[in-house]
Amino acid sequence: MVKTILLIDDDEICRAPAAELLRRSHWRVFEAEDGESGLQLAVQHRPDIILCDLLMPRINGYQVCRAVREHIELRHTKIIVVTGRDYAADRKSAEEAGADDYLVKPIEFSKLKEAMERVLPAMTDGQRPSELTPVRSVPDAITWLKFWGVRGSIPAPGRETVFFGGNTSCVELRTDGEHIICDAGSGIRALGLALEAEAGARPLHLTLLITHSHWDHIQGFPFFVPAYQSQNRLHILGYEGASDCLRKTLAGQMESPYFPVALNEMPGNIAIQELKEMNFRIGPIPVEACFTNHPGICVGYKFHTSGGVIVYMPDNETQTRGAAGPNGVVPSAVDLNITEFIRDADLLILDAQYTREEYQKHIGWGHGCVDEVVAMAAAAKVRRLYLFHHDPAHDDRFISSMLMHARELAAAVGSDMRIEAAREGEQVALTARVAVRA
Repeated sequence: MVKTILLIDDDEICRAPAAELLRRSHWRVFEAEDGESGLQLAVQHRPDIILCDLLMPRINGYQVCRAVREHIELRHTKIIVVTGRDYAADRKSAEEAGADDYLVKPIEFSKLKEAMERVLPAMTDGQRPSELTPVRSVPDAITWLKFWGVRGSIPAPGRETVFFGGNTSCVELRTDGEHIICDAGSGIRALGLALEAEAGARPLHLTLLITHSHWDHIQGFPFFVPAYQSQNRLHILGYEGASDCLRKTLAGQMESPYFPVALNEMPGNIAIQELKEMNFRIGPIPVEACFTNHPGICVGYKFHTSGGVIVYMPDNETQTRGAAGPNGVVPSAVDLNITEFIRDADLLILDAQYTREEYQKHIGWGHGCVDEVVAMAAAAKVRRLYLFHHDPAHDDRFISSMLMHARELAAAVGSDMRIEAAREGEQVALTARVAVRA
């Protein structure tokens, strides 16, 4: 199989000659002039090696390294950082971000080949690293979380959303012997196909939690393949909607004018339960629910797992635009309640759909402003925040800029909270209060 390399460098004078020499050496070469487009190409082509400059517009080399290391499908990709600066601090930072090697410009092609042989010592012309290196095994006790849909309102597929993804809300959680799915947006379709391939003939026992019945949180359910297999058990939990019960809401979108299979015709063993209390258990896992500030009946869920506390709150509007007090704007009672609900969370997935400027035109719509979301999470001492419910009009570049702004806001208030933008396909592992790369 032809070896693949991705060159990410905004300096064409350096990039173009290296690309030509690599092609002559029988490498399949892709080129990108900035980190953002480079990450898109990495996800599309899954290269064996990424050769990446440090100082680039939009997304710098450190951010590229971190993004690659957190993407499960790029776990075998090696990264060689190439830069014109030879500072010890830069080397250390690149290593911490996930770089496998570090080269200083100008680089002789022989030195580059030596570095490539160092990072891929076992690779031959006919083998990719994925065929040689087994996936690292992880203890069963670890808590796994994977994003299958991260958009709000409506799916937004296309070339401009390929990195963060275009499917609506769906998050998978595996912990303490339980297999939990949060929401059934369009992302649940791909999850269902993956589960079927993984399980084979083995039965699945799944719990699906619905935060609310807006369409972007239930629209994928009719296409969830495991619900059509008689050996599987699916327990659906949620709260009664504003105008109808949970079962009727799920069944309504599957009536004959809209869908060829009715809910009661699905062969899987499906049990739908409307929750009455705000505290319940899924197997050994204590779960708390909290009403959010969103039209209708909408909740967030908090899971107390052996890997730490995880909060999933995909739809919420902060209320800090209330009356000003002597020390600034006074949070509303809703905000104070939610701040306590998310306090000390190890991982928080929270609605951050709008920029501050956009939010002024969408007050009362029930979705978050990234500035206020960061402030709330920092005040609650959250350890890791995932910006969620991306606006369908926001492309990858726009979301990247929102992420950078969010990190700057956290740094300005002295918070060491780690902030990411939720990305379709990203898998996160947690062990007792520590999040690690998947």
